[in-house]
Amino acid sequence: MAEKGKIVANNRKARHDYHILERFEAGIVLRGTEVKSLRSGMANLNDSFASVEHGEVILQNAHIAPYVQGNRWNLPERRPRKLLLHQSEIKRLIGAVTRKGFTIIPMKMYFNEKGIAKVEIALARGKKIIDRREDIKARDIERETRREQKIR
Repeated sequence: MAEKGKIVANNRKARHDYHILERFEAGIVLRGTEVKSLRSGMANLNDSFASVEHGEVILQNAHIAPYVQGNRWNLPERRPRKLLLHQSEIKRLIGAVTRKGFTIIPMKMYFNEKGIAKVEIALARGKKIIDRREDIKARDIERETRREQKIR
């Protein structure tokens, strides 16, 4: 992945709820005042996901707040937005999503070093409650060992 510029939105809950298998960088088709709203940091990726429709990857339920000075040019906040990927990446995602249990989730939305809006999406599998508990236990054990090393 390329060096990321200004991060606009981060999906922190994704690592908690999903096993991340593979990451992709995708462009996003924005219209009207959405870019200005993103530049002011008015985006939220919680509860958003991507779906494959007619050979295209569509970002669903991502919230981009209306631009304050946008008046009539503002668009609906949670409208579907097309993601721009290479055809080989789209085919890989289609193959994985048709298999059981895989989903496409956005990890973060950012502007790259050229100032272009990008979305990092991930191919993921949902975690079960047991998996989440194991992750919490592993974090606690790691934290305790760091404390012990710090004391010595």
